[in-house]
Amino acid sequence: MLDREEELFAYELVFYRQGAGTDADTTLQGGIVSGITDGAITRLVRGNRAFMRVSRSLLLEQTDILAHTPRLGVIVDPFQVRDIALVQRLQQLALRNCALMLDLGHNDPGACEPFGALEPLLRLVRYVRLDAKALDADTLAERCKQLYERGLGVIAGNVDDHVTYGRCKDLPFQAIQGRYLLVPQQIEVPVLTPNRLSLLRLMGALQESNAGPVELGEIIRDDAVLSYKLLGCVNSAYFALPRQLKSIQQAAIFFGLARMRNWINTMALSSMDDRPPELLRAALIRAHMCEKLAQGMPSEQQDMAFMAGLLSLLDTLLCAPMEFVLSHLPLAPEIREALVEDRGPFAPLLGQIYTWEAGDLKNGQMQPQDIRRMAGAYFEATQWADQVYSFAEQRAN
Repeated sequence: MLDREEELFAYELVFYRQGAGTDADTTLQGGIVSGITDGAITRLVRGNRAFMRVSRSLLLEQTDILAHTPRLGVIVDPFQVRDIALVQRLQQLALRNCALMLDLGHNDPGACEPFGALEPLLRLVRYVRLDAKALDADTLAERCKQLYERGLGVIAGNVDDHVTYGRCKDLPFQAIQGRYLLVPQQIEVPVLTPNRLSLLRLMGALQESNAGPVELGEIIRDDAVLSYKLLGCVNSAYFALPRQLKSIQQAAIFFGLARMRNWINTMALSSMDDRPPELLRAALIRAHMCEKLAQGMPSEQQDMAFMAGLLSLLDTLLCAPMEFVLSHLPLAPEIREALVEDRGPFAPLLGQIYTWEAGDLKNGQMQPQDIRRMAGAYFEATQWADQVYSFAEQRAN
C-alpha cells in the first residue's frame, strides 16, 4: 500500500494454508504466532506497518501477542460484526492501540446504506478498505468522502490498472493498493529523459563489451557516486569478505565478471530517484529470485536469469514499452525472448515469480515443495534487496 507520495504506507501479509480442515488451520495459526513472537514477520517487512487476516481462534486466544506488536494490524471482515465475542476482542485490541482495518471489498457495491449495519466495527477500526475496481467512480468518491469525514484512514484496494488508479489519486485516500505499480502505463509516444538514456547507455556498454576487470572499472570510472555505492555494498557486513576491496577491478576479480556486471546494473537501476522505491525493490527481488530458481542451470544461464528478473520491470521503471526500451540494449536472445515473447528458458521462472507475487498459489500448478522453494527464495531475495537498496540511497561525501 503506497501513500499519495508513492512511499510505502503498509504491507499486507497473505498466508498460504496447505490443505484443509482443523489440522491445516492449527498448523497455519501456529506458524503465524511463531512468526510474530520470534520476529520473523517484523524482519520480513523491515519494521514497517503491516496488516494481515487471522483466524477467529487466533484473535480470541492470542490477543496479547497481537496487542504487543503495534506495527502489525488486523484485517476485519464485515460479517464479523455478528460475532459478539469477536467484537469484544476487537474492542480490547483497539483500546490497546492495535490498528484494525475493515475490508469492505466484498460488501455489496449497490447497497444504498452500506455502512449502517457495520457501525459497531466502524467505531473500532482505524482504517477502511474499499474495492476501487468494484465501485463506479461516483460511488467510490462518495464513500471515500463519507469515511474520510469520519476521521478514518481510507485505503483504495484492488487497484490493478492505471485507469482505476486515475480515479483514486485525487480522492482523499490515505493509501492505494494493487498491482497497478507493476503494470506499465500505456504511452503513445515514449520519450526517454537524458538520465534514463544515460542509464541505458551504461547498461548497454556493460552488455556489449567483453570487458575484463580493468575495462569494467573504466566503464564506470566517471561515475564516482555509482563506484562509491557499489564498493560500499560489496564491502558491507552482508557479504563478510575476508578483506576490503578498494576498486571495481578488485571486486570484479573477487566476485567474477558476470556477477559484477549484474551488480553494476542493479546499483544503477536502484539509484533512480524518480520512481517509487517499492517498484525498485520489486525489480531487485525478482532478479535475486530468478537467479535462485535457475540453480541447476549452467552458471552462465544463472547470470542471465538474474538479468531477466532485473529487467522484467524495466518498461514500468522507465515508463516506456518493453520493446522500445530493449531496442537500446544488446541483450542475449534468451533474455529478450523471456521479456518480450514470454518464451525461452527464463519465461517459466518469471511465470512462477508472477504467480508468487499475485498470491495465486491455489491454482493447482504449484506443488507444496515448489511453494517451500519459492518461499525460501523470496525471503532471501527480500534481505538481499534491502541490503542493496540501502546502499543505493546513500550519497557520497
